[in-house]
Amino acid sequence: MFNAMREEIDNDDPSDDDVQPTVFKQAWDATIEDDNHLLFGRSQTPVAMYTLHPQPVQGFQLWQLYLDNVNPLLKVTHTPSLQGQIIEAAGNILNIAPKLEALMFGIYCTAVSSLSEEECRGMFGTNKSELLAAYHLGCQQALLNSRFLRCTSRDCLTALYLYLISVRTNTTPESLSSMLGVAVRIAQRMGIHSEAALAKLTPLEAEMSRRLWWSLILFDTRIGEMADFQATSLLPLWDCSVPLNVNDSDLRHDMKEAPRVQGKSTDALFAVVRSEMGEFVRRTVFHLGYYAPSLLPRDVHTEGGETNRFEKTIQAKYLDFCDLDNPLHFTILWTTRETIAKFRLMEHHSRYAGSALHQAETQREAALSYALRMLECNTKLVSSPLTKGFLWMVHAYFPFVAYIQTVQYLKWRPVGDQATTAWRVMSENYHANDELLAGGSRFFELLAGFVLQAWEAREAASASSMEMSRLVVSIRQRLARMAEVSGARERCDDVAVGLAGFVTSTDMGGNVYDPIHDMGVLDDYASSGLGSCVDLPGLSLQDVQMDGVDWSAMNWDALNGGTGAVAGQEQHDQH
Repeated sequence: MFNAMREEIDNDDPSDDDVQPTVFKQAWDATIEDDNHLLFGRSQTPVAMYTLHPQPVQGFQLWQLYLDNVNPLLKVTHTPSLQGQIIEAAGNILNIAPKLEALMFGIYCTAVSSLSEEECRGMFGTNKSELLAAYHLGCQQALLNSRFLRCTSRDCLTALYLYLISVRTNTTPESLSSMLGVAVRIAQRMGIHSEAALAKLTPLEAEMSRRLWWSLILFDTRIGEMADFQATSLLPLWDCSVPLNVNDSDLRHDMKEAPRVQGKSTDALFAVVRSEMGEFVRRTVFHLGYYAPSLLPRDVHTEGGETNRFEKTIQAKYLDFCDLDNPLHFTILWTTRETIAKFRLMEHHSRYAGSALHQAETQREAALSYALRMLECNTKLVSSPLTKGFLWMVHAYFPFVAYIQTVQYLKWRPVGDQATTAWRVMSENYHANDELLAGGSRFFELLAGFVLQAWEAREAASASSMEMSRLVVSIRQRLARMAEVSGARERCDDVAVGLAGFVTSTDMGGNVYDPIHDMGVLDDYASSGLGSCVDLPGLSLQDVQMDGVDWSAMNWDALNGGTGAVAGQEQHDQH
């Protein structure tokens, strides 16, 4: 209402400041002096912020890590203008403006989160978790000092966004999704989702706001998937344009007009291509049909082909400029190809779900080809030394849906050339993601059940004995080690049933680790960060029955290296 009245008020009496919307807002803000404790609580004692900052040398190390590992993927900060502020702040740490200080701590947090545990120890001599905890505390306090919940500063919102990125790996998707809802609402209040509001800003400020909005929305959408929540952030209900494909150096504070796009590779290319993919998918029939059927036009046609046309466009517009020896370009290329394969799988299920054609052999094989393409692209990303600094982003997009699709096919067609290829591709991806799928993680527990069930179907369908897949050998050995640890815990505590249901007694008199049933993995799979990643039409976890895995029948002693140990651990994947 205020926005509708503003022009009339200004025209009638520009001097009538008492009825300006900003006056009402200021009056309301003054009524409530302090509500910052709503999210981060209230500190019991004053915090001296300078004590939470790193030493100057470490501070510049963190800034460089951010520039190398985080900034190329997000592009939510303007390096040419921010670097001078960082240097000045480091020389006067007692008098840093609250919003800049919050942004600095957000940078510290994401820089550390981009490192492996070994890298963090090597660079800073401290555990990654301890260093992150310290900078998380600093970022929270700096955000509180900035009054971030009512703030309209882009730096402040960027600081909150960077903080939320850095807590992803130790926060449940449900909790993180709720916090992201706050960030999205702040962004909407600032108007960075609206081109009408952005038109009132300087070209530099408008462009950085577009980058921030798209990066925030894409992250919110992904976390929504992982939380088993159909996030509506990516629906076509706002008109923020895709960021320009320009370098940071092309953006200056004194600009009056936006820079011209040169049609070449820039340092913002990853952020631009991701935004283009988001802009494409949010208007597709298969996305709207799943997330918001009411937004589909009445005369919609589902003949498909949207993704094919988009792939040609994105290839000619951006990917043709990529140099595969360039780490950022390598990441752009394979991330785009993996995402397009996922789009094809979504399009496939949207088109054929509920149809008799969905069960036809050609359609099953088509769906398998998309899933295997996702796995192959992901393997390229996680196994290349070029992407070492970008794995924090790659790991957030683990292609679990591709595993589910592949296992479904392997249950239907356990043997044959396609099945052999599927086992090889799955195995390569599993071993490439070994760190992410370390024993004990939810990902591993789920995958173990699915994969072993598919292997049992393969063994049952085979007329003769076959060499065991390296993937199956690895999973069974890891499960055996986990069972051994669980058994040791049980003996120490003298408990008949393992702690928290981790161990189950069997008729064999042994202790067998049942990661699917005993841990309630299937009930809690949304908390593992899988959620609606697999909740596509025609693709469901219900099709992969955990009861088909006979955990108690496994020869755990053999798998631990006893006399019946499976031979061929050193052999390469051929199945």
